[in-house]
Amino acid sequence: MAVWEIGILLLSLGLILISAGFFTNGVEWLGKKMNLTVGAVGSILAAIGTAMPETIIPLIAILFSRGEVGHEIGIGAILGAPFMLGTLALFLSGGSVLAFKKVRQENYPRIEPEPLVIRRDLTFFVPLYTLAVLATFFSWPLKIAVVVVLIMAYLFFVYHTITCGEKCAGEEVEMDPLLIARKSTNPPLFLVLLQIGIALAGIIIGAKFFVDGIKALSVLWGIPALIFSLLIAPLATEMPEKINSIIWLGQRKDTMALGNITGAMVFQGSIIPAVGILLTSWVLSEAALLSAILALVSALFTLTIIKYRGFLDARHLLTYGGVFYLVFLIAALTGIIS
Repeated sequence: MAVWEIGILLLSLGLILISAGFFTNGVEWLGKKMNLTVGAVGSILAAIGTAMPETIIPLIAILFSRGEVGHEIGIGAILGAPFMLGTLALFLSGGSVLAFKKVRQENYPRIEPEPLVIRRDLTFFVPLYTLAVLATFFSWPLKIAVVVVLIMAYLFFVYHTITCGEKCAGEEVEMDPLLIARKSTNPPLFLVLLQIGIALAGIIIGAKFFVDGIKALSVLWGIPALIFSLLIAPLATEMPEKINSIIWLGQRKDTMALGNITGAMVFQGSIIPAVGILLTSWVLSEAALLSAILALVSALFTLTIIKYRGFLDARHLLTYGGVFYLVFLIAALTGIIS
């Protein structure tokens, strides 16, 4: 039985990887068609698009799974997404730059996204996600007020990102041909949308089968539902962001790569928690609170470095991204947190 589930995991992971490659290519072309800056493409289009799996999974868990377990899985998936992005995604980004050292043709492992893009994203994420986490201690009327603030703030973030102009543009990048129309130098919009739609479908289907396989293994191996949803489910649902960013880092598209991660953090630190607050009791356990705190601390580290240095050191991302992830993993698996 376990062999079958592991096989499903590997096949679904392959589907996610292939779909992510098609998605990164398609979303760049969509941004060009819409005359958006590189920063807007990374922080909005790529971020929301690849957030589809982690948006759908909590909804399915909350609405269609009976009892408290469904709510635990839903809340864990909601909080697990920002945690993975703020720790493991940054860890993988730092490691990728070190691995791509020769390809990037640089001696110093420096990641140079447009500072305004990263600062803008994290300046939105930190207070919004903090408010979402603090809502666990609020009464129901105040929780509804938090939902309104989170949604309105994200809409303002989208408006600000689109209207930011050239100062948030990021690096100029050379466009690769659209993968389903390689011979066309200017493919029609419907082909761009078709490729993105197929790629997103592949990402969502692959992530769903991946999570279903993990769920079956969690039952076989006795992994608690909340810990499973915090640690395991986001490995599938956040895979597109991680793979997309790794691809872009190898191509020296640093604003796209980091903006994809930080932009996803804004979406998943505002809109998705708003859904969780509305549909659940939103009472966070010790494990859930620790994951949120670590994600916020990691974001503050990154924001501080980019603010005062104007770039990121891959070794720093590798260090604190990995350490924060290990802290939670050890605390959860040893029973330090409930």
